[in-house]
Amino acid sequence: MKHALIFLFALCLISCGTSKTVRDSKKVIKGNWTLTSITYSESGTYNVTLLDDASKSCFEGSTWQFIPNNNTGVYSINDSSCELGERYFVFTIQEIDETTGLYDFLLKPTNKKGKSETNQGFRLRLNALSETNMQWQQTVSVNNKPFTIFMNFTKL
Repeated sequence: MKHALIFLFALCLISCGTSKTVRDSKKVIKGNWTLTSITYSESGTYNVTLLDDASKSCFEGSTWQFIPNNNTGVYSINDSSCELGERYFVFTIQEIDETTGLYDFLLKPTNKKGKSETNQGFRLRLNALSETNMQWQQTVSVNNKPFTIFMNFTKL
């Protein structure tokens, strides 16, 4: 009976763990990135505030650091016409479809000590990830129609 309980406990731990694909993604995402460009699914001029923080022009050129062993990170706004400084966050990669490689990416702002001051988070799609490039996708509604924001990163 004791061995059966140990076996069941071990089986639960294995089944609840993250998949190999997610673990591999965390290894690739680790490090420093630059958000090189932000594009939209629709043409036109839009006044978009990303992550409830800053405009597209402020985010382009921002630098990001991901530390997957504790799922934390920091991004820095570098445009002098914007509010400069570091912003801290925790992140989670949640697998959706291993065959396509698409994930939900949950990013939650925190303070410097890693504590969330609100329950607000942002669900993004980790649309593409390679050793040198990453793309996030966020779909929102504009005039009751889907509107997609693409955030393109390059690894430093």
